[in-house]
Amino acid sequence: MKFERVILEGDHVRLEPLSENHRDQLIEAISDGELWNLFVTLVPRVEELDEFIENAISAHSNEDGLAFATIDKASGRVVGSTRFMKAALSHKRIEIGFTFIAKSYQKTKINTEAKLLMLSYAFEVLYLNRVELITDYFNDSSRNAILRLGAKQEGILRNHMVMPNGRVRDSVLFSITSNDWAGVKQNLSFKLKNNM
Repeated sequence: MKFERVILEGDHVRLEPLSENHRDQLIEAISDGELWNLFVTLVPRVEELDEFIENAISAHSNEDGLAFATIDKASGRVVGSTRFMKAALSHKRIEIGFTFIAKSYQKTKINTEAKLLMLSYAFEVLYLNRVELITDYFNDSSRNAILRLGAKQEGILRNHMVMPNGRVRDSVLFSITSNDWAGVKQNLSFKLKNNM
């Protein structure tokens, strides 16, 4: 089993495999709020974006995952990126991460529907058992957004990674399992329908 270069599309968002064609609009997205300045994220700086895209393409070639450009269908603009990563398909497990969205599109339907599309693909097409989401202990906004999806916190990974500024980060591990999926799907569909 491997990741095909698929397009995932809903009513509000389209997730296209990330490519060089998305570069200029991705620069606009990360510049909206200067997302790289948030010490709790790993958003690339403008000058690091070419390497970010190359690494994403290489990860897909190595069957490690698939990165997407997140596109707002109403405007047709790239408003961020997200990816399947750290694939362990023989164990039926994947992580969703490297998610960032332009500040003006945060707390909209964009991230909710993007996660619904990705989780649907993971559980209903790839038939995975587990999807993991990991975030910085200090990133309250991300932790709340992950809980809002219906993921369950499993624990804190102490001294998990070194951030670009040298800070040793504790990470919070969340998961959604195939057993959780029916309820999580209903939850996300309800939130989208009711503008929550």
